[in-house]
Amino acid sequence: MKTYLVGGAVRDELLGLPVKDRDWVVTGATPEDMLDQGFKQVGADFPVFLHPDTREEYALARTERKQGRGYHGFTVYSAPDVTLEDDLKRRDLTINAMAKSTEGKLVDPFGGREDIHTRSLRHVSAAFAEDPLRILRTARFAARLQPLGFTVAEPTMALMRQMVQAGEVEHLVPERVWQEIQRALHENEPGTFFDVLRKCGALATLIPELDRDDIYSAALRALRCVHSRAGGTSARFAALMSPLAEDEARTRTAQLKAPNDCQDLARLTTSLRPQILSMSGPRAETLLEVLDEADVWRRADRFKELLQALKCALPDAEREKLGWLESAQQAATAVQAKELMRQGYKGKELGQAIRNERLRRIAEL
Repeated sequence: MKTYLVGGAVRDELLGLPVKDRDWVVTGATPEDMLDQGFKQVGADFPVFLHPDTREEYALARTERKQGRGYHGFTVYSAPDVTLEDDLKRRDLTINAMAKSTEGKLVDPFGGREDIHTRSLRHVSAAFAEDPLRILRTARFAARLQPLGFTVAEPTMALMRQMVQAGEVEHLVPERVWQEIQRALHENEPGTFFDVLRKCGALATLIPELDRDDIYSAALRALRCVHSRAGGTSARFAALMSPLAEDEARTRTAQLKAPNDCQDLARLTTSLRPQILSMSGPRAETLLEVLDEADVWRRADRFKELLQALKCALPDAEREKLGWLESAQQAATAVQAKELMRQGYKGKELGQAIRNERLRRIAEL
């Protein structure tokens, strides 16, 4: 029975990056052996155990065999005769297929250390093609490691293109696609994720509306802008969707099964962007209509995210219009219903009085 540190911890240590999570592989052991040593078994698909003290994950060495399409349908084999190399061979990229013994010896059967040196994201074996989710994972690693100079190796890019042409990407379920997109939006260079997907042809399947030159350039420019301002997930996603027509964004975000807050902000951004672009001046009625549609009265925090997305979605020359909107919002939200109620307004009359007072204060600007 031997224990090895594997995967991301080994990779990040060699890159000189902080090691956040440590995963371990155990060879020559059975589930009973692990339980006897006080480990707690978790996960139903294959034997993974939590260390009794550190709570770090220890997995028995295993192999996988594909029996269907997409990323489903794998059968897992785990037994004492599965070697460390067998386990590492099933991994996606060479930089993730290294291990380190408890004595500190590096185990690198597939050239991961050399690929770290050459800054290459390269697949371990032909088994990469069995799981189309690895296309998205590779794109995400490219987005994470792009500042260090990493790129996808051409043989791996060619394999990814073959997978797309074979229709493998079409079998990915929306929930898993969204999970990878959400993570990618917060990587070090999120635009690289979509660059890789577009280069291998996967973007045309996953988000075809973005796969047009003018739309794509505008989408990535807006996304990178929100990223530089440390925007949240909703603002990043809304910026990405911002060049689309409202109906396109509504349909695609629903098909991706994005969370409601992300769908909502993307819809608002694509709806209000053309309205703001068409403004010829700071007309009080128009500004109040935009504030009403954004429901700034009840959703002030969402309005801040909306402004962040719009600031990045609009051309530089048009951004002053958002200043009009912010000033209008400050003036209009200062209107107090209680004051008007003391003046005798109630029911529908109160609602109209609130609107009239908001318009008056915006017009005063």
